[in-house]
Amino acid sequence: MSIFAVRYTYDERAEVRDAVRPEHRAWLAGQADAGVLLGSGPFTDGTPGALLVLRADDETALRSVLAQDPFAREGLVAQTEVRAWDVVLGPWSVTA
Repeated sequence: MSIFAVRYTYDERAEVRDAVRPEHRAWLAGQADAGVLLGSGPFTDGTPGALLVLRADDETALRSVLAQDPFAREGLVAQTEVRAWDVVLGPWSVTA
């Protein structure tokens, strides 16, 4: 399994985002319970968006998971940046 850092940039429809947020957070909680989501949360300054750290077999599998996000389904994610991340220290690192 690989770890990916995903940066969401949201569109400007804050009122729609607010309405969909409970479903989005429930979906995130399910991903965390399944061991897919390691952490997530919104940025507190700058352009509206969030950082998600997830596990997946590869980027194709990751994008398949992200497509299920209610925010993505509603078109609230204007941009998704996916970066493979080699975690060498900390609780998410994989030790040899």
